[in-house]
Amino acid sequence: MTKPLTKTQLVAALAEEMGTDKKAAGGALDAVCALITREVSGGGAVTLPGVGKIYCRERPERMVRNPATGETMQKPADKVVKMTIAKALKDSVNG
Repeated sequence: MTKPLTKTQLVAALAEEMGTDKKAAGGALDAVCALITREVSGGGAVTLPGVGKIYCRERPERMVRNPATGETMQKPADKVVKMTIAKALKDSVNG
């Protein structure tokens, strides 16, 4: 398994793919990340074609256990960010 790309490496690869400079590629990446964050935190979803769908899901109130003490307690309802991976990406990884 290889290490994940850092933001610098991702910006450099994106600049090369787009045929532009790193500053423009970095700005594009930051804009996409800001858009995804805004949409998902507002309760919406974002579909990245060929990659997957990022969305927010609400989890109900539930009982949890503290592993250190064994004590059970009520955890309030919260939200969690989920991602469903696109079939095209799954197929390219497995095929």
